[in-house]
Amino acid sequence: MAFGKLYGLPDNPRTISILVAAKHNDLDLELVKIDANSNAEFNSGAEYRKIHPLGKVPAFEGANGFTLSEAMAIAIYVTSQNEKTTLLGKTKQDYASIVRWMSFANGELLPRFGGWYRPLLGLEPYNKKTTDEVAKVALKTIGALEAHLTTNTYLVGERITLADIFTAALLTRAFATVLDKAWRSANPAVTRWYNTIINQDAFKAVVANPVFAEEIIKYTAPKKEEKPKPAPAPAAEKPAEEKPKPKHPLEALGKPGLPIDEVKRQYSNEDTRTVFREWFWKNYNPEEYSLWKVDYKYDNELTLTFMANNLIGGFHARLEASRKYLFGCQGVFGANSACVIRGVFLVRGQEAMPAFDVAPDWESYNFEKLDPSKEEDRKYVEDIWAWDTPVTVDGKQLESVDGHVFK
Repeated sequence: MAFGKLYGLPDNPRTISILVAAKHNDLDLELVKIDANSNAEFNSGAEYRKIHPLGKVPAFEGANGFTLSEAMAIAIYVTSQNEKTTLLGKTKQDYASIVRWMSFANGELLPRFGGWYRPLLGLEPYNKKTTDEVAKVALKTIGALEAHLTTNTYLVGERITLADIFTAALLTRAFATVLDKAWRSANPAVTRWYNTIINQDAFKAVVANPVFAEEIIKYTAPKKEEKPKPAPAPAAEKPAEEKPKPKHPLEALGKPGLPIDEVKRQYSNEDTRTVFREWFWKNYNPEEYSLWKVDYKYDNELTLTFMANNLIGGFHARLEASRKYLFGCQGVFGANSACVIRGVFLVRGQEAMPAFDVAPDWESYNFEKLDPSKEEDRKYVEDIWAWDTPVTVDGKQLESVDGHVFK
């Protein structure tokens, strides 16, 4: 039986720190993947708010009913379950120093580096001047770590502690994006220490292949659609009256017998394998809806799994105008530098384009209609929506890493 559930994301630095601490103590901790957005449906629900009042990640729910929020508190609690652990130090001074470095990583390092790489990744609005200023502060902050580790093997004492695990985990995304080869060469103490921590068996069990940026990632501005200039109106012509906003083309199909909101409600509230699957096929009407594989065309360009997941999130955000006509899941499968995006959508009507071309980047995806009368197609729908089965690409099985539900 698992010691408890950890709500979070496998590539989230704070989640990683807790999972590694659990591995160090051979503690069975079940990871429940949920959206990082505190306003998401699950996060804002009453049940989850009992665990984390702000709806954020990570959050812990023990098998005994004990709940805990805040990454530092969870990491310490998980680590303390082993009475013989050395990860919390030998003395009260050790313990206080461990908490000091954890607080430094959580309150100083991560916010500053996040303020640097998040805009570069398109997760926050980008302003070059602001981002450059934040970068300088981040580098100055980590300079304190370099100075300490120049004369110390580990953050506290002469062996690895929770301070090392927690701080290294919180820096995984920084090393993957902005702490490039040039910086690592100029900061050998932090680089040596980081490599030591991430190559521990417990760390590798959680992050098998940590990514190192060769160069600082570059911000890429989203492409803007060029809109044709309207032809000038004839001089004598009166100003045209304002036309009503055009209706969505799928509105012409009318109301279906099975409201798509009911599909979304059943999926959210019932177990996908044991309850929702049977309910869906019993109520699915192929005359009202169609099912589509929606896969990213350029898997070879994908690098970090969390970046691929952000790509899905952006695509879903741009599908907002078709929310009344779509339901589906898209997931990232594989590992860093070897991942793919695969998905299945339920679409009102028999054509995909009227629903998807509201998103400017729809052409970056392949759309293949599925035939629910075929057993293999039905199974594929169920597997993608259940998040518990790998996909096979070029003869290789790729495990589910992350993803988004469009509902």
